[in-house]
Amino acid sequence: MKRKTLSIALLAAAAFALPVQADETCNSPYVTSLIKGQEDFVHVWTLGVKGMGDGNDKLVTIDANPKSKRYGKVIHKISVPGRGEAHHMGFTDDRRYLWAGRLDDNKIFVFDMARPETPKLVKTISNIAAKTGFVGPHTFYAMPGRMLVQALSNTKDHGGATGLVMFNNKGEIIEATPIPTTEIGGVKGDGYGYDIGINPAKNVMLTSSFTGWNNYMMDLGKLVKDGEAMKRFGSTMVAWDVKAMKPQQIFSVPGAPLEIRWSLKEGDNWAITATALTSKLWLVKQDAQGQWQAKDVATIGDPAKIPLPVDISITADGKGLWVNTFMDGMTRYFDLSNPEAPKEVYSKHTGKQVNMVSQSWDGKRIYITSSLLANWDKKGDDNEQVLRVFDWDGKDLVQRFEVDFNKLKLGRAHHMKFTARPAGRSLASTVTRVAQQ
Repeated sequence: MKRKTLSIALLAAAAFALPVQADETCNSPYVTSLIKGQEDFVHVWTLGVKGMGDGNDKLVTIDANPKSKRYGKVIHKISVPGRGEAHHMGFTDDRRYLWAGRLDDNKIFVFDMARPETPKLVKTISNIAAKTGFVGPHTFYAMPGRMLVQALSNTKDHGGATGLVMFNNKGEIIEATPIPTTEIGGVKGDGYGYDIGINPAKNVMLTSSFTGWNNYMMDLGKLVKDGEAMKRFGSTMVAWDVKAMKPQQIFSVPGAPLEIRWSLKEGDNWAITATALTSKLWLVKQDAQGQWQAKDVATIGDPAKIPLPVDISITADGKGLWVNTFMDGMTRYFDLSNPEAPKEVYSKHTGKQVNMVSQSWDGKRIYITSSLLANWDKKGDDNEQVLRVFDWDGKDLVQRFEVDFNKLKLGRAHHMKFTARPAGRSLASTVTRVAQQ
């Protein structure tokens, strides 16, 4: 597919950081209509399990407002056809639509969130592989009038070499950009991709790296015993010029750097990530000369035991970081007052396996889900599939409620997104409407 350069006019908003009011701290900075205060709903994108319920992937909506009579209860679910390794989601810039992707069959489902208590499937996008040669749509990152999607693999060999795909908000592909495999700044790119993080004020986008379809669809027990397969994980991050969508610098970050979180504190110029295989926190920051540098700044748990850090959530003031480690079921909190030397100051066992972690903007509520990938989740009694919600007072996590997805036959709980009722819509009217549907 021939690449087209985005016009500067389209990204004029990228010249300055957009004001942030409240919401999940992992959202794109281009998302408007941010939640002010208490989130009303949490939406969980779940992987279908054969023989469980209808067996299909689902978007499950749970009431998250403590004032509601349905607090902590599933109030809506919508199944999509089949099982395709449901994984991540992302809002469009106007927050009207939620895009949700599948890593196996490459389908993208677009939900209308005008009535967030009852999302409506309005479009299915299934041409990303045919049009671009990239597969495994993973990260959905809102841009002005656009949706930038980071893929994980490719149609040629199902390996890790992949790219970025830009859609308009109607779901039409505008351009496809490969992750670099050449040498830039003295480091050779591996072509791998995973997450996206943009700092509009600096006109910088960071991408991280994971692995290809051949690995992420393999049974984890088999994978870790396959020496050649274990070599096929990403070990780089890339810094891009956002307006031109061109790579400017490649960093060596061994061990599969996953989620990227920029500090949201005004004036900060750094981002942080965690490496899954080496259990490290890495800082990406400008040096005194204005050059971006990446360096290992902290250890997560005991790397020898491969705790497998899988998700991170930065606080709104940039002073703290939640880290979930899948294998040991731990949720850790790091003090980032000095991002050059993060310190673990709190930890708690929050599940037999834990994956995603999201926090409210005020940092008082922490949401955790359990599933990583269908073939990577634990077996037997350890295959816990839950959403757990905690209050955080700065000293301890206190569980408020739990939704057992196994018990309710809803599948494997993976990614989460928050929504709130539109202004003027009362809690009582919402409950009545949901009850009637």
